[in-house]
Amino acid sequence: MPRVFRLGLTGGIGSGKSTVASLLAQCGAAVLDADAISRTFTAPHGLAIAPIRSEFGADFITPADALDRERMRALVFAEPDAKRRLEAIIHPLVSQETARQARMAQDNGHPCLVFDVPLLVESGRWRQQVDQVLVVDCLAATQISRVMARSSLDRAAVVAIMTAQASRDQRLQAADAIIFNDRLTLDALAHEVSALAPGFGLSLPNHPDTKTSA
Repeated sequence: MPRVFRLGLTGGIGSGKSTVASLLAQCGAAVLDADAISRTFTAPHGLAIAPIRSEFGADFITPADALDRERMRALVFAEPDAKRRLEAIIHPLVSQETARQARMAQDNGHPCLVFDVPLLVESGRWRQQVDQVLVVDCLAATQISRVMARSSLDRAAVVAIMTAQASRDQRLQAADAIIFNDRLTLDALAHEVSALAPGFGLSLPNHPDTKTSA
């Protein structure tokens, strides 16, 4: 079986990382979304709900038997140790499911596995598990404006999320390849991806109609 290229994909909130992941998928990559996988475990009746209830109490579980994200977010910002305790529950589950999906994608013949991991730099363990790291970068002001435009979060809340993530400099230092996604149209972003795709063992994507990326 041909060796599969393993690409780590990361970027700060509002960088356009999800758009880049979609474009890589159009090239034939299998995208393994760590956030999406994590959400399945904290959704109603997810596998993480019982241990979260045991560790943090029933107040952190909604009547629908899902994680109360707002309450947990407030606790994590107020108590740094809460983040470690939550990750100790969720990360092993995510690792197991990611590995399962990776095996399935490889069996299905995908030439490249894209590990879409927002906290790739922060985790420390991912760099040893991928061949290269692709960072989607943009200015901090662009991140803030994009997230505020697409969500109900105010500026202070967005800045708080950004502060909890790796800094822009830390992500750039960890990068093997960088896409600077600031004021790019979607068509221009697709061309940036297509320029890098062959190096990941991928074919070129079809370029979408021109519009602004986010």
